[in-house]
Amino acid sequence: MDKQVQLAMAKWPNVPHCYGWLGLDARGAWRMRDQRTQDLGLPGSKIANPILRGFIDRNYLADERGCHFFQNGPQRVYVELESTPYIVHSDPELGWVLHTGVVMDGCERVWMTQTGNLILDSAEYLAQIDDRDMAGALSQLLLHGQPASDEQILNWLDSPNDGLCLQMRNNAIPVRLGDVELLAMSRPFVASPASKNLSGPD
Repeated sequence: MDKQVQLAMAKWPNVPHCYGWLGLDARGAWRMRDQRTQDLGLPGSKIANPILRGFIDRNYLADERGCHFFQNGPQRVYVELESTPYIVHSDPELGWVLHTGVVMDGCERVWMTQTGNLILDSAEYLAQIDDRDMAGALSQLLLHGQPASDEQILNWLDSPNDGLCLQMRNNAIPVRLGDVELLAMSRPFVASPASKNLSGPD
């Protein structure tokens, strides 16, 4: 967290929280959601300014309920999540990198949803793979140690077993079947904090 944010929190500790105005889409883009956008259930406009994006990235946190927020000075701006709390993309040199720019190390599990999305799970992060990197990720799937064909992956979705793994650098990580809602129960996070509290402080 930025030092200036910490100082603002100490100076103004009772600023009401903000809900519904900031979103994170499934490609890791921050989206501004004005009142009309919220009323119509739209994703909102992408935040393009790199300085603002970096500020949000550095001050992106979660509370004890699993609601994720951007600490904007003294105010918590809660985030509407299209999928998981983090989105991850592939970097040829660094490996898997979160939308915040942090390298995701120590992946313990991989989940595949019924819609074919892959979600990486570590002690710190739960991150869906950006769909633009899915083709490369699917090519790294192994079934009983051999490259898995599209047909084999579809068959596995119908009858999941312990044979499917995702090759990640020097490790093959087992794949489990799940969906975002079930993962939110086992690894608590709240996709829509606004549904808990539309405005005002907790």
